[in-house]
Amino acid sequence: MFQKLLDFVEESVTIINEHALLGDIVKQLTSTHVVVALNEVYYTFQKHERKLLSIGNERTFIFDWIEDVEWPTSSVAFLHDLSTEKISWNRPVVLKDIHGNFRGITTAEKYIPLLEAEYESIKMYFQTLSETINDAVTAVDKEGNVICWNNTSELTYKIKKDKILGKKLRDHFDSESLVLNKILREGKPVRGAYHRPNKVNHVLINASPIIVNNQIEGGIAIERDITKIIRLNEELTSSLPLLIHQDHPYSSIVGVSKKIKEAVGMAQKVAHADIPVLLKGESGAGKEMIAQAIHYGGVKSAGPYVSINCSVIPPALLEIELFGFQNDIFDEESQGIQIGKIEQAYNGTLFIEDIDKMTLPLQEKLLTYLVKHSFYRVGGSEEVVTNTRVVASASQSLEDLVRDGEFNEKLYFHLSVITIHIPPLRERPEDVVPLIHHYIHEFCTSYHKDTPQIDPKVMKMLVEYDWPGNVRELRNVIERFIILIDQPQITLEDVPDNIIDVVEKKRASIKEKQQEIDVKKVEALQIENALKKTYGNKSAAATLLGISRGTLYNKMKEYGL
Repeated sequence: MFQKLLDFVEESVTIINEHALLGDIVKQLTSTHVVVALNEVYYTFQKHERKLLSIGNERTFIFDWIEDVEWPTSSVAFLHDLSTEKISWNRPVVLKDIHGNFRGITTAEKYIPLLEAEYESIKMYFQTLSETINDAVTAVDKEGNVICWNNTSELTYKIKKDKILGKKLRDHFDSESLVLNKILREGKPVRGAYHRPNKVNHVLINASPIIVNNQIEGGIAIERDITKIIRLNEELTSSLPLLIHQDHPYSSIVGVSKKIKEAVGMAQKVAHADIPVLLKGESGAGKEMIAQAIHYGGVKSAGPYVSINCSVIPPALLEIELFGFQNDIFDEESQGIQIGKIEQAYNGTLFIEDIDKMTLPLQEKLLTYLVKHSFYRVGGSEEVVTNTRVVASASQSLEDLVRDGEFNEKLYFHLSVITIHIPPLRERPEDVVPLIHHYIHEFCTSYHKDTPQIDPKVMKMLVEYDWPGNVRELRNVIERFIILIDQPQITLEDVPDNIIDVVEKKRASIKEKQQEIDVKKVEALQIENALKKTYGNKSAAATLLGISRGTLYNKMKEYGL
């Protein structure tokens, strides 16, 4: 802008001091503008004012003439700051550079085109920026009239620009876009807030007021449409599979190992105590099954079972999903309340999966609920009381997270009174065979297929596989078998390549280690025989073996001889 401003500056100016005569100024005005400097006070004279000055006595000192006619002063401004309110544009403005050196004069007539050009440039920058952003951008003036509505806003709300620009948001939204209205009233920014501007859309909104001279002149909102995420989460929640039999919940957890029996036994004991339970174990180990068994086999079985996964829901949305949303301005007919998972599980069980992914502020709010059995919906002022049992699971070590300050210590102690560890499948290989038979029966019944036999080589390979995805991975593999095979037996050709590769590498590694062990056994036997032949003389034994005495000592220590 500085360079553009120079184009609007009149630099053909002569500076005259207060001792000059009026006639001198009249002469100068034939070819240039004139500035009279009286210390730090400036008076300007333009060419078209020459005739006015010619009326006076040309021998009069300009200082006396200025006092006689009360000639108005001119404001002084710097080129880099012409926005100050102290500037008066009634007379030409004297301009100086950043060092205080005189640069010329300018007038309102010359400066206004510069402002207009600058306004158009800033407007194009803002419009380009708003269209570059992937989210919906809305800007309103202080009256709430829409002055910016980008293409993403059109796609999100199905409202064309020519239908909304210049109009108030309440003409298109029942909620009057409450967040922006609140911004205009209070002047406080909003960050990452959940918002429902209508009955269709769910958005996360960032909004800020536009403040000029401590006055709110408008507001800007950037909204990320999360409607699809909300609907997908609702679909996933409504279609959660029941992994156990409601009437006999614990019989659905298959396993003969001591570790899984201990986990099931503890679950049976705590199911009838209405207290929180923490389930620990790797992903796919069966935490969801234990949670369902605790619910359907305990005191809350008559109530609903609700599940929420902290690792798949955006943090800004998770609080809404857990505690619900309430807009006090709505009435009941306007559906201003969204019920959260805790309320949905009233008198039942809420399973919070991957609680280690929950943010610290939300952990604090959950702790308050566990202590008081009451909470406030997001945006609401009404206290909600509900008796919901919480079963939580974690894939990471909560102890480590507490130590690192990444998990609320009080919440951890509240949840970990009863902790059940579900061991990974690789630590209980004896459970693989009964699980395989269980899932074969389950999927053959589900897909109406005859029960196939399993090649012993396949069974051996499945037992040797470490199952990094645990029970869930095993279940998926068996389902794949049942869906794809057409013959009466499951053979090695039906086993996924990744399982074959892993097991073969594991076998090769075991074989290599066994060979190393065999070599060491032979070497240890050779050393023992050499020592016997030399009656324990280590130097002679080393010579007999063809190695140094130091090497012999090291090998004897290694083999415990």
